[in-house]
Amino acid sequence: MSWWAGIVAVLGTVGAVVAGLFAARATTRAAAATAEATRAAALAQAEPNQRAEDRAAFDAIKSELRQELTTTRDEVRSLRSLVRAFSYYVGELTTQMRANRIEPPAPPPRVDEYNRTGV
Repeated sequence: MSWWAGIVAVLGTVGAVVAGLFAARATTRAAAATAEATRAAALAQAEPNQRAEDRAAFDAIKSELRQELTTTRDEVRSLRSLVRAFSYYVGELTTQMRANRIEPPAPPPRVDEYNRTGV
């Protein structure tokens, strides 16, 4: 074997090793890119389902809050009616007391404030 044949054989071996390293490196990068693409595809496919779940949860919360608001409004309406009835009743009693020359006690500060300001 000549020197040239030996050098060519060594260079061929080194070239094969270098080509193998580049191929391994490219394969690793391709696998990483494939994994990332698979993850992105799964995420994109799951997104509409997640949005639908979020929308359903939002609708349930909104429905519950509307029901609670309706209940609160009904309670406020009822309490306003009750306060007006008591106000009318106390006014009648106060009129009867004054008609019989009995001075009624002074109203509580909050009632006096309401009578003065309307708030």
